[in-house]
Amino acid sequence: MAPRFGHLRGLADVLVCLVLTSFCPASETLFGKVMCGYQGWFTAAGDASNLGWRHYGFEKPDQCHIDLWPDVTEFEADELYETPLRFADGTPAKVFSSANAKTVHRHFNWMKEHGIDGVFLQRFGAVLRDKRSEAHADRVLGHVRAAAEATGRSWCIMYDLSGLKVGEIEQLVMQDWKKLLKHTNSPAYQRHLGKPVVAVWGIGFNDGRDYTLDECSELLRFLHDNPEFGNLTVMAGVPWGWRTLNRDAVADPSLHEVLRKADIISPWSVGRYDGASAVPAITKVHAEDATWCLQQHKEYLPVVFPGFSWANLMKMRGQEAKLNQVPRNGGQFMWDQAATRVKLGATMLYVAMFDELDEGTAVMKTTSKVPEGTKGFVTEPELPSDHYLWLTGQIGKLVRRELPADTLPQR
Repeated sequence: MAPRFGHLRGLADVLVCLVLTSFCPASETLFGKVMCGYQGWFTAAGDASNLGWRHYGFEKPDQCHIDLWPDVTEFEADELYETPLRFADGTPAKVFSSANAKTVHRHFNWMKEHGIDGVFLQRFGAVLRDKRSEAHADRVLGHVRAAAEATGRSWCIMYDLSGLKVGEIEQLVMQDWKKLLKHTNSPAYQRHLGKPVVAVWGIGFNDGRDYTLDECSELLRFLHDNPEFGNLTVMAGVPWGWRTLNRDAVADPSLHEVLRKADIISPWSVGRYDGASAVPAITKVHAEDATWCLQQHKEYLPVVFPGFSWANLMKMRGQEAKLNQVPRNGGQFMWDQAATRVKLGATMLYVAMFDELDEGTAVMKTTSKVPEGTKGFVTEPELPSDHYLWLTGQIGKLVRRELPADTLPQR
């Protein structure tokens, strides 16, 4: 059986893993890596997708989806799309589109510049119902592959099952993977335990999902054990309460049987705690979560996030939410999560997310020069726009035990 290092319990183990990492090509192991989620779902009126303002919400002048404003000062004219919003001086506010290959390449150059290892490219099963939306997802995938190969970053596919109906996991996701399997031949495609990595997010949540645990089990079996379309290292994105079967998880013991078909367990932490409760919450679950994984011969991939805010998104849904609901605190919040995980033995981390402007979790360049209107935007004017890119790179050093965990690093 291949050695597993998702949770380390002694200095000797850490040293062994550091040596292994030193000799492994970047895309060959998740050990020592910080990977970001990459949505790639932003489209604009007039871009190549022909989908309009997806995930920006600018269909009406008083509407907006996002709580962080992207910094596009470096972007060229053919990457910018004018929105209905205006700055105080009356100039139009502009944004980017994920359909633009130049922009995706720019994002990966930012990752390279700041030492971010790679991405899990989000691929939403529900999007595959519509051919135009599927075409956009395929276009972004092509951009991501090319950009990762050009910049020496890694990438792999993460299926998000949210919104799928009964039967659609087989109809949409399994059939889609048969089409995408060829991309695992990319020299930048992330591998672990000698196999290409594919992730499935959304297994075992208790928020009223229509698809079943049996369907999830069959999907994991298909990916993991199918000699024609599988033989992969499979990651399962699960609820915070996955092990104890409470909080956001279904109270169904069969969830654990399903997860035994995966190789990596990654509990979702976004919105599960704030600055005051982060360290106690992580400390409460980490050791037992990691022990379960160790006993079941699984890797453990914790999630950390910089902050959370979705006031504009909730306003569009007719609901109220507090702007800057989980404050970033200049990066201290994300560092505290990562440092706690590393102190407790984690050797790989998932940062949610690179480009999630909708829920205010993006680490990409954002700006405090924001347009007027809507419910406002989360800003930290005292910080440079690349602060969270830099901090994510520092967290990579922390995971590789190149930095001490006790103090937030300074630039």
